[in-house]
Amino acid sequence: MNAQDRAETTPHETGGTTAADDVAVAAGADPASREPGAGGVDGADPDFAHSASRGDARPVSFGRRVLAQPAAKLGFLLTGIVLVLALIGPFVVPAWTGYGPNSFAGKPFQTGIFGTDNLGRDVLSRFLEGGWRLLMYSALATVLGVGLGAVLGMLAAFRGGWLDALIMRCGDVLLAIPQLVFALLAVTVLGPQGWVLVMVIGVTHAPRVARVIRAATAGVVAEDFVLASQMYAVPQWKILARDVVPNIMGPLMVEVGLRLTYSIGAVASLSFLGLGMQPPTPDWGLMINENRIALALQPWGVILPVIAIAVLTVGTNLIADAVAGASAGRVRTTKKTSRKRSEKGS
Repeated sequence: MNAQDRAETTPHETGGTTAADDVAVAAGADPASREPGAGGVDGADPDFAHSASRGDARPVSFGRRVLAQPAAKLGFLLTGIVLVLALIGPFVVPAWTGYGPNSFAGKPFQTGIFGTDNLGRDVLSRFLEGGWRLLMYSALATVLGVGLGAVLGMLAAFRGGWLDALIMRCGDVLLAIPQLVFALLAVTVLGPQGWVLVMVIGVTHAPRVARVIRAATAGVVAEDFVLASQMYAVPQWKILARDVVPNIMGPLMVEVGLRLTYSIGAVASLSFLGLGMQPPTPDWGLMINENRIALALQPWGVILPVIAIAVLTVGTNLIADAVAGASAGRVRTTKKTSRKRSEKGS
């Protein structure tokens, strides 16, 4: 039976066609018709077919693949601890410590549970109050950088030609400028404000994200289902939204994790250098700068924010690594989990 006969005798059971169906139709075959015994997928894995015969062939979601890795669980734990301190802290500062973040609590560098800072303000109060700004600015910078870079990378790969060259060359220019120099120029012109931090860090992230997304998009654009959509004159925005974006979500999520990690360090570093939050605003990076002169006398003003920033950075880095492993199919499981799966399979 040829492909045309199969197309006439096999009805479509779905209510519409996908990009893969368009390719099959263009080739003269019905995508709903499959050879018996192939499991519905050409070149299917025998292990997958065996698991399907047992009735447990449900596809594993991306989130489950991430959480299957021990590094992801540790990363979420570390990140969650800092998130709770940073987000809940401002609401419990007056009741818990008895002092506001800018209230006078004693002599400068006075000893105690966590003591006072260089101006006699309670260190714990300022620590609990100063974390949410770091998280907010880091998240906004990540969204700006990844969003801008993803759009530019997809356009460069999808359109090609002079637009691709223009986007990549502009990215090369931005990459050639050190982030600190760019931040100094922006702060000199616009002043030390939070949105300036977000803009500087986000713009410096965009070229790096664009390069990664451009490479991922170029591989998807060359696939047959995208070519079929173009052949049927599907609008470009619909091709990007329906065919390209779902197939680059793995690299995109990896970039989100990596850029968030870099944003945390960049926001803290720029605040430490006086290019971010200004006194008397409570901020972890600013606390390190204010209390470093008396590190030996009263170290808690430096130790608390340093530990929080380090734990948050390690946690987000572990999550990013787990996302990268899940995207590439490298799922590490414990021996106990592997033993349970083998027993279930037998």
